[in-house]
Amino acid sequence: MVPVEPAIVVHVNGTPHTLRRSLSIPELCDLLNIHPRLVAIEYNGEILHRQFWETTYVQAGDRLEIVTIVGGG
Repeated sequence: MVPVEPAIVVHVNGTPHTLRRSLSIPELCDLLNIHPRLVAIEYNGEILHRQFWETTYVQAGDRLEIVTIVGGG
């Protein structure tokens, strides 16, 4: 029998999301239908630079704030 990993809960903009497994930031954006080129992400209180998105995996209890970048004049 294959062991089943327990679901994890992460908070995105204050809303809890239950995930089957840990996801990278781009995978999470895809799941939430968020275009990654148009957002800035705060990960557990720190701005997460885009160069680290591929290697950062959300864990149970993590808190993310995802802010849409708006252009204009």
